[in-house]
Amino acid sequence: MDEASEQQARRGPSRWRLAALVAVFLGTFALAKATGATERLTLEGIRSFMDGAGALGFVLFLVVFALGELVHVPGVVFVAAAIVAYGPVTGGLAGYLGALGSVSVSFFVVRGVGGQQLTALRRPFIQRMLARLDAQPVRIVALLRMALWMAPPLNYALAMSSVRFRDYLVGSALGLVLPLIAAAVFIDALLSFVG
Repeated sequence: MDEASEQQARRGPSRWRLAALVAVFLGTFALAKATGATERLTLEGIRSFMDGAGALGFVLFLVVFALGELVHVPGVVFVAAAIVAYGPVTGGLAGYLGALGSVSVSFFVVRGVGGQQLTALRRPFIQRMLARLDAQPVRIVALLRMALWMAPPLNYALAMSSVRFRDYLVGSALGLVLPLIAAAVFIDALLSFVG
């Protein structure tokens, strides 16, 4: 097989995987909208759900947080709901674990459906960025998380890169600490001010 045929063979499945990834996310988003799930995923809705579920509420919170991230419900809504329901320390920990779980689920869904699409791009700018990520994956992921937290586009881009899940998870765990502590302190202070 000549080089042009090999490139065409590589591009075909890549386009199909990318199309499948878009279809999964549009389908998930449409289903969430059609069932009204996104309207119920509000600060008050999540908090009352957690309170009503008792001890099982924490586990269900983690599951709903991960699913909410897939349909683009802002992660800060879940973090705030956890802090309101459980207080700044326990709620902050719940928000942190939920954030790690949600970015991990996003990674597996995007990597599983879409593959490592960015590694096939031959643009010099993208290749330089990927080379930096490959050289220091934990550090780069941590710095990106500090700036962008749980932003779905960041989750997708990292999943479509060559970063290993272990490095992604460790970098995410390190990078989410400061933003989530800041969010817990801010939300608790806001609740004290309002209440």
